[in-house]
Order: sequence, then structure tokens, then C-alpha cells
Amino acid sequence: MWRTPLSREEYRLNSAILALEDGSVFEGSSFGAPVERSGEVVFNTAITGYQEVFTDPSYTGQIVILTNPQIGNYGTSSADNEAGRPYIEGLVVREFSPVSSNWRADQQAQEFLSRHGIPVISGIDTRALVRRLRSQGVMRGVLSALDARPERLVEKARGIPGMSGLDLATGVSTAQSYQWTEGVEPCSPSQVLHPRQQPELHVVAYDFGIKRNILRCLCQVGCRVTVVPALTPAEDVLALAPDGVFLSNGPGDPEPLQRQAANVRRLIGKKPVFGICLGHQVLALALGGRTYKLKFGHRGANHPVINRLTNKVEITSHNHGFAVEADSLPQADVEITHINLNDQTLEGFRHRRYPVFSVQYHPEAAPGPHDSQYLFDDFVKLMRDAK
Repeated sequence: MWRTPLSREEYRLNSAILALEDGSVFEGSSFGAPVERSGEVVFNTAITGYQEVFTDPSYTGQIVILTNPQIGNYGTSSADNEAGRPYIEGLVVREFSPVSSNWRADQQAQEFLSRHGIPVISGIDTRALVRRLRSQGVMRGVLSALDARPERLVEKARGIPGMSGLDLATGVSTAQSYQWTEGVEPCSPSQVLHPRQQPELHVVAYDFGIKRNILRCLCQVGCRVTVVPALTPAEDVLALAPDGVFLSNGPGDPEPLQRQAANVRRLIGKKPVFGICLGHQVLALALGGRTYKLKFGHRGANHPVINRLTNKVEITSHNHGFAVEADSLPQADVEITHINLNDQTLEGFRHRRYPVFSVQYHPEAAPGPHDSQYLFDDFVKLMRDAK
């Protein structure tokens, strides 16, 4: 139904629209920045950790729905950023709190997102929206606090590129190498940490959109970390004389990352390699495997994964829209180590002859379950054995 468009000044004061490519339109209240942004609309089911979601580079190009009913009530803390700025395109919530109560907070979530130009729509039925995406799959969408014309926004949503085929990792990667030395700082007395180890090992980390807490975890277990751009040649990495190579998380479709996979291929057998999330997928490509797009992805903090090596179930944190096709990996060279118990997708593998392994989920999970932090210790052991 056509309505008379509001003036720009009227509309930006209190209203926003989320329009999907299937013609669905959700109207709510506007928070954050009064702007218009577009992207793939996805959902995350975690109960806490919205700031880590905001600042995770893996969310580049995506409008994120958070299913926890109230967001913003504990503000934001600069110590919890996973990168130097938010990477989400927009935020969709049931209720957005303009005030916060948290002794660690140094800013309200409203101020944080507004300062970085991120729009927020609040007051919509996020349950209905997520059910639609679960049944039909993730969709392209436009979130606008400027345009009150739903038909026009739906048309815009249908015109933006899909996530498949997009190399976003190269764009978010660091432009220059740098050193990382910060370890994990507990945020409460209940957070149990092993004492930080002396930095006896040198790790070169490929930045495909790396999260800061991954770097902190590597330092915590005794690594000195050099972060390098996504397209750094394998020969340049070896020239840094690392004890091991880490492949990071990141956004977009892994399939276009053939140059990155070629570099990783030249490192296999020369140095221990550990990959997480997109790094896991790039490692699979390097070994001759294939990847595919999931219908609505895995994003949350309570996904059960079974470790086939120990037969234990780990509760894990996830953020990915693509997965590795298990049957595409060379069975003579690769052993499947982890499987998702929700949908049986591949969650981890290791090489049978070389010190090379990876997981699809996030063992650094902050906030989130700590069941999988042993993987950083496993990487250290591989590097020590190789030395």
C-alpha cells in the first residue's frame, strides 16, 4: 500500500524500515545512526556478546539480527572490541536500550553505533523475522532510517550483490604487518585463566579479518605474533622464520580466495598450520577441497560439536555462512576430527602426515563457552614438537 513519504527530517527522528528481497517489510524505531545501509540479513542467537558481534570483521557486508530480546543494556567497553570499529552494516533487535548499567562500560551502545554510522531498527518481531530466514534462507536487505517508501527499499534490496562470490577478506585485512603482544585479561573473578606463558614461539598470523581475542589467546599460551596481510606470499612468511602459521577468521565467500589458498599450499609440510573459521575453509581449499553456502549459516554461542578424537561434545561459538564439503577432502591425507551435532556439517580436520589442523568454530569465544580453548595448546604442542 502506497503512503505519502515523510520528509527526511521527520523520518530520521523516530522510524526505520527493514526491507527484504522477498518483499517483506518490517517497520520499527530508529536508533544508532540515521542512515541507510544494505547487506545480507543474518541472525545470531547468542545471549550475550553483542559488542563482539558489532566489531567482528567476519560480519562485513551483513545486517545482523540479534535474537536476545533486549540489546544495549550493558553498554560497550573499549576493552571488548574485536577490531578497531564495528563491521556490521546494520542492527535489528526486538528492544534496544538507550541506557546501560555496567561498571566496565565506557559508552552507551547507542552512542557507539551512532558514532560509527551504524543504523539500528528496534521494536520489530525478531522471532517472525528469524523464522522467515530459517525457512527461506538468508536474504539481501536494506535498513533505512531515511526512506519511508517500502516498495523502493525492496527494489534496492533486490539490486545489491549476494554474498556468494565476494572476496571480502582481502578488503578488511591489514595493509601492513604488525606485532601483537597483548594477552587475555580476565573481565571478572569467575573467569579462570592459565597463567600467561613466556613468548618462546613465533607465530605468523594471516589476517583475513582477524579477531583480537584470537591474538590474545595466542599470546596467552606463549606466542609472539606477527600479523601479515591476507595476500602475503608464502616465501615472505617463511622469511620471518616462524615456528607456526595461523589462518584467521574473516568475511565473505572462501571460494574466491584462490591466491590465499595457493600461499597456504606452499606452507603445508614446512611449518605447523592452524586455521579457524575462514582460515579453516582456506586450508581446505589449499588441500583440494570445496566449500558451499549454508542456507542460513551458524551464528551463536551454543552449537554442539563432537570431537571424534576424544568422543567429547563441546559447546561452541559459531559465525559462518559457508562450510567445507567433507567428501571433497582427500581422505588419504585428511582426517575428520569434529562434526556439528545439529546438522552434521564438518567442523574440523587434521592432516594425517603434517602438523596441520583447523576448526570451523571459534575456540577464542569471548564471550562464549571455553570448551575448545585446548586447541591453542594443541597448536603450541605441534610447534614445540616441530622444533
